[in-house]
Amino acid sequence: MERNGRDSSLSEEKFAIMAKDPRWRMVNRTIRQGGNQADALIETLHAVQDSFGFLDRESMEYVANALGVPFSLVYSVATFYHYFTLKPAGEHTCVVCLGTACYIGGSQAILEHIEEQTGIKPGETTGDGRFSLLIARCFGSCGLAPAAAFDGQVTGRLNPQSVVKRIWEWTGHDA
Repeated sequence: MERNGRDSSLSEEKFAIMAKDPRWRMVNRTIRQGGNQADALIETLHAVQDSFGFLDRESMEYVANALGVPFSLVYSVATFYHYFTLKPAGEHTCVVCLGTACYIGGSQAILEHIEEQTGIKPGETTGDGRFSLLIARCFGSCGLAPAAAFDGQVTGRLNPQSVVKRIWEWTGHDA
């Protein structure tokens, strides 16, 4: 199907259904506030991720259509910035800071221990969907190094065992 001169796998009917979803209303408000202009792309993608937790193909096509930009532009922006994720996050998330102070303080060892114990790498979610592992370049909490954010709550002065213990509590595994 072609809308505004751009290819899309979404039908007019699907776009209409999506537009009625209250989460899309929040996104549409952001699009309107940006004047329906391509300049609002990053802010619009933030609104989508805040509303849905991730960016899937349909949501990126919706944004491309709404802003009148090619899907390839939306996809390239979504995959360039580390903030955006193309997969749904797990029930719980752990974001390990890899900023300089945290790295020197041992965050790489924490990350490696998590990978070893859970079998997932940064950007992945456990098979049961209970836990996602992410990384960040810096939290700005250098005095707490090494730090990680558990479901958005920054905790510092961590060690590999304490982080994995927290993860096992979330997932119901024995430490």
